[in-house]
Amino acid sequence: MAERASRAAVVGAFAAVYVIWGSTYLAIRFAIETLPPFLMAGARFLSAGAILYLFMRMRGVAAPARVHWRSAFALGGMLLLLGNGSVVWAEHRIASGVAALLVAVEPLWIVLLEWMRPGGRRPSAKTAVGVVLGFAGLVILVGPADVGGGRVDLLGSIVVVIAALSWAAGSLYSREAPLPSSPFLATAMQMLAGGTLLVGAGLVTGEVGRVDVDAISARSVAAFAYLAVFGSLVAFTAYIWLLGVVSPSRASTYAYVNPLVAVLLGWAVANEPLSARVALSALVIVGAVALIISASRATESAEAIAEAPMPAPNPAVPEAARS
Repeated sequence: MAERASRAAVVGAFAAVYVIWGSTYLAIRFAIETLPPFLMAGARFLSAGAILYLFMRMRGVAAPARVHWRSAFALGGMLLLLGNGSVVWAEHRIASGVAALLVAVEPLWIVLLEWMRPGGRRPSAKTAVGVVLGFAGLVILVGPADVGGGRVDLLGSIVVVIAALSWAAGSLYSREAPLPSSPFLATAMQMLAGGTLLVGAGLVTGEVGRVDVDAISARSVAAFAYLAVFGSLVAFTAYIWLLGVVSPSRASTYAYVNPLVAVLLGWAVANEPLSARVALSALVIVGAVALIISASRATESAEAIAEAPMPAPNPAVPEAARS
């Protein structure tokens, strides 16, 4: 019974990460129809971060130190202000499914950044093929050649690619950044910090003066609530939990499921065009991400075998038989 419950929990967590995170791109599009992008995103993360932070503190988790807040603001800037905020802004110019495909190249940036840093790891041949294939998918999606029609807005695409690069850099920095021992408290702090920076960006860009309260639609409000509750709290909590019960490479499979969910939802619900260009680039980019993740999984397995202790000799077995 316990094993079945555990398996059901894992399946449910994967379903939440796959479907909910894949659907957030469409929810963002609906939210910014009548809500300003930076203020909407900032309010989303501030509300979700405050709920999670208070919950963890009420459960007795120790208050973070000042150095933890410095890391939270650095990560909030990379992951949420530049990472998420740029995607939200760009969805005024590109379809939600296209935005998801462009974000999917994040593993490519991680491979390149890992390689370029001092003492970094050189990518394997399989990983290198995945990186080349992934950037080929980008060229298909945003390049000048007319591959199946449906030309994608270049500026919006560039902004999202930069957002994916910033998210990759933040993900790498988070491995060594001084943060609280509780991953949930650290996540809450990053959402609070990133939400504050996003609201600041909205104030600087004059979004407050452009808000028309009477024009805000029920669909935008519902999409905002969905992003705050399901996108930020439910799915992210499920992902953090998955990292503790499955391997990182298995948990990261969301990277090539989310784009497919986003493209199909955008086509089915919002009538976003599913051109031959988008379909072809989706196959290439998702295939590249799958190749990179499978190579990472193989590396993890090899490292685990290398680090495993050698079994002690069985004294009941003669030495000749063991040799």
